[in-house]
Amino acid sequence: MKWNKYTLTTTTEAVDMISYTLNEMGIQGIEIEDKVPLSEDEKKRMFIDILPDLGPDDGVAYISFYIAPENDKPDTIRKVLDAVHELKDFTDIGQATIVKTETADEDWINNWKQYWKPFKVDDKIWIKPTWETIEHVEDDELVVKLDPGTSFGTGMHHTTRLCIAQIKKYLKPDDKLFDVGCGSGILSIIGLLLGAGEASATDVDAHAVGAALENAKVNGIDMEKYVVKTGDIITDKEFRMSMGEKKFDIVAANILAEIIIPLSAVIKDNMKPGALFISSGIIGSKEEAVREALIENHFEIVEVTRSGDWVSFTARA
Repeated sequence: MKWNKYTLTTTTEAVDMISYTLNEMGIQGIEIEDKVPLSEDEKKRMFIDILPDLGPDDGVAYISFYIAPENDKPDTIRKVLDAVHELKDFTDIGQATIVKTETADEDWINNWKQYWKPFKVDDKIWIKPTWETIEHVEDDELVVKLDPGTSFGTGMHHTTRLCIAQIKKYLKPDDKLFDVGCGSGILSIIGLLLGAGEASATDVDAHAVGAALENAKVNGIDMEKYVVKTGDIITDKEFRMSMGEKKFDIVAANILAEIIIPLSAVIKDNMKPGALFISSGIIGSKEEAVREALIENHFEIVEVTRSGDWVSFTARA
């Protein structure tokens, strides 16, 4: 099978934000090429001892993604470039050009798996790819098995780690958890493994919902305690109310600030009085906009946490 390959030339500084933006556009399975040296921790995870000499880091990065010809659109390049150029006020996007080529199917969608190894989110929670093993786990450690498929959410990104840390900190036994924009289901699954009484999750992408359900089964989740649905809870009030009115003790949303802001105006429909809204996926430059939206919608900001360039709010309804 032939695939249309799009390669975006940008900067290493912009890779994180652009990758996140592409995922929100529904573009998944990206490849990143640059000359940034691997850290010692990354080398250990990837079992690499000898690296090729790439030369000095020139700050240039290439982000490639693939689309089957029958699913491609004439305006793909324009839409991607429009989204990338919206980021130029927040980061150096560099050349920001796209080249389209055709490539043969070389199982590229699964090649990344050889580089993703088990790792710890914190000192007690392991994330383990379903195809990997861990030699030794302490009795008090939690192992979460995960195959994100083409969905966002491996636990490695700053935003996901921020959400996991806050869920772990504030979740009480038997709490009801709502994961909005669930991706692979990592947040709601970890919540259930940490003792949530039940969890619900939604995503606008049906592939994400399928991945979340499969990951729940792999982790031995009681499926009577887990509900996952496809839909948009911001614009579709009927769907939003179907997830449960004034039901949840914690709502977690690891999505972009542009979505968190309108979400904050409606999510109280689903929250118990005094429930917590944990939001992440917020680039530092959007922190004040999210803060203002939370205050405007009568949330009490309990805690603000940060990792890298990203911010997470924990707010009480």
